[in-house]
Amino acid sequence: MTSKDGFRSAVVAWAAGGPGAHAAAAAAHELAVAAGLHTLVLVEGRSDRAAVEALALRHGRDLDAEGVSVVPMGGATNIGRFLELLGPGGLDVELAGLCDAAEERFFRRALERAGLGAQPDRDALQRRGFQVCDADLEDELLRALGADAVERVLAVQGDLRSFRTFQKQPAQRERTVHRQLRRFMGTHSGRKIHYARMLVEELDEERVPGPLRRLLDQV
Repeated sequence: MTSKDGFRSAVVAWAAGGPGAHAAAAAAHELAVAAGLHTLVLVEGRSDRAAVEALALRHGRDLDAEGVSVVPMGGATNIGRFLELLGPGGLDVELAGLCDAAEERFFRRALERAGLGAQPDRDALQRRGFQVCDADLEDELLRALGADAVERVLAVQGDLRSFRTFQKQPAQRERTVHRQLRRFMGTHSGRKIHYARMLVEELDEERVPGPLRRLLDQV
């Protein structure tokens, strides 16, 4: 485990609270200094982290080496706790992130409560470094590529036959291909993480979703 991985683990344990939180907090502070971390990108889950880091690599960037750590929070509802620990009242590093459209108001309120200023609308939130995905990052990637291109990625990865079987399930037959693809990739976390990376790697540069592109430009 690298010091950056150790930092991410320590932050998650710190945010979770419990008997080990004090030790995790001390470890997070120590590892942040050792790794030269100055910016944290807060994302909902590991698939979002995979997509962000994959796009950075396409641009020749190693975020960890630059002092930027992408931290999966284990769910958007944890944003308040992470901001409390990492914002002005805690670790006090620069913060950025991604959120889903459905969580936008929640994020705006959480940022204000954490002392990071009022975010009256989406533009303000995004200027503060928190980009909003419609409906989420996975949906943004699927729309950017289109169903045909995504199916070609599935074929290369050896998953197209499984997807065709999935499409025949009664619950899927009336859904659009876009919705079927989204559900198929979310059936287990390993697949979702894998394809977040694969879809980013397949994108033409001009098709990179705006929220993802703006986030990388900001950090």
